[in-house]
Amino acid sequence: MSAALFHMLAGAPEPVGPFSHATEADGWVLITGQMPTYPGNPEASIPEGIEAQTHLVIDNLARVLSGLGLGLRDVLRVGAYLTHFGEDYAVFNRIYRQYFESERLPARTCIGVTALARGARVEIDLIARRPSVTRR
Repeated sequence: MSAALFHMLAGAPEPVGPFSHATEADGWVLITGQMPTYPGNPEASIPEGIEAQTHLVIDNLARVLSGLGLGLRDVLRVGAYLTHFGEDYAVFNRIYRQYFESERLPARTCIGVTALARGARVEIDLIARRPSVTRR
C-alpha cells in the first residue's frame, strides 16, 4: 500500500471540524462530508431548504474533486445524511440525479439523522477512484 495522502484544498469550503478535505491511498480517494457552507465565507448563514442546501453541498464536493483532478464521474460510493428524511428524501433524490449520469449512478446509502453541524439539513461524503490506477 502506498503512503496515505491528506489533502487540504484551496478554494474548497473551510472544514467545520478538525479534518482534511480528502484522504487518498492506492488510487482510492475518500472525500469528507461536505456541508452547505460557502467557500471563502465560512461564517455566512447556510441557505434555507433542502433544494438550495443539496445544490451547495454537491457543488462543494465537486470543488474538492476538481482540486484533486477528479470529477463526479469518478465517484463510486455516496453517503448522504438527511435531518428531515421523510420530508426531504424525494426532493433530495430529484436534485441528486441531476449531477450523475443515469448509467453511472454510484452506490449510495442515505440515512436519516437527528442533527448535522451548522443546523444543516444535508451532508454528503464520497468515495472516488482515480481512473489511472491499474486494477487487478
